[in-house]
Amino acid sequence: MTFKPAVWYPIAVALSVFNFIAIGFTAGPGQPLHAGIHAALGLGFGFWAQRLRPGPGGGSEIQARLETLELEVSRLRQEVSEAQERLDFAERLLAQGRDPRHLGPQR
Repeated sequence: MTFKPAVWYPIAVALSVFNFIAIGFTAGPGQPLHAGIHAALGLGFGFWAQRLRPGPGGGSEIQARLETLELEVSRLRQEVSEAQERLDFAERLLAQGRDPRHLGPQR
C-alpha cells in the first residue's frame, strides 16, 4: 500500500478546519488547555496539508524528477555491471598464468 498525497490532502485540511472550529467551543473559562491542544492540532494538520498540497503541475514535476533519477540509477547499474564483467575477465586471464609459448627463449 502506497502513501497517496492526493487522498490525504483533503483529510488533513478537514482535520485542520475541524480543530480550529473546536477552539471556539472549548475556549471557555475552564478549558484553556483543551483549546490549546485543538489549536496545536489545527496548526499541525494545516502544516501537513500544506506539505501535501499538489504543486502547480499537480505533482508532475516531482514525478518527472523521480523518473529522471530512476533512469540515471538504471544507467549507473548497467555501467557497474559492465565494469564487473571486465574485472572478472581480467581476473580469469591473470589466473590462467602466462602461456609458456609467449615467454621467449629460456636462458
